[in-house]
Amino acid sequence: MEKFANPAPPVAIVMGSDSDWPVMKKAVAAFAEFGVDCDVRVMSAHRTPAEAGEFAATAAERSVKVIIAAAGMAAHLAGAMAAHTTLPVIGVPLVSGALQGVDALLATVQMPPGVPVATVGVGAARNAAILAVQIMAVADTDLAAKLSAAKKKMAEKVAAKNAAIANELGRGV
Repeated sequence: MEKFANPAPPVAIVMGSDSDWPVMKKAVAAFAEFGVDCDVRVMSAHRTPAEAGEFAATAAERSVKVIIAAAGMAAHLAGAMAAHTTLPVIGVPLVSGALQGVDALLATVQMPPGVPVATVGVGAARNAAILAVQIMAVADTDLAAKLSAAKKKMAEKVAAKNAAIANELGRGV
């Protein structure tokens, strides 16, 4: 069996621990809504640094388009990925430890010049997936159409909620 699939799905999701899976499942579910396949792996910037570096360094040649990296506490995984690739990296800081995700947020968002990591909110795996879809939709008209339809559906839900409250107040819309 090959160490890393070639070609790989367009999105790679890496997380520092299997305890991150309950949060990161939300990203996988969001990708499924858009028909986007993803590779999901557990690897650590600290415990498996060589494997993590190799994974990121070879991602583009395996046809990966975006990497999502999730970690708590020191949260170096996204930065480690970004250090080894020119692909977009989206960091998902996770709640853990005494600082409840603030440490992970700061570690993920405060990258040095030239090594950016797009960072979503603490635990915001779904938003990471949506951002990855937006990045890929720039060059994929089918994905762009699905994204546009999803945004329209969100707007319709908000309008329906507004109408329901207006009706409850007897005001109509």
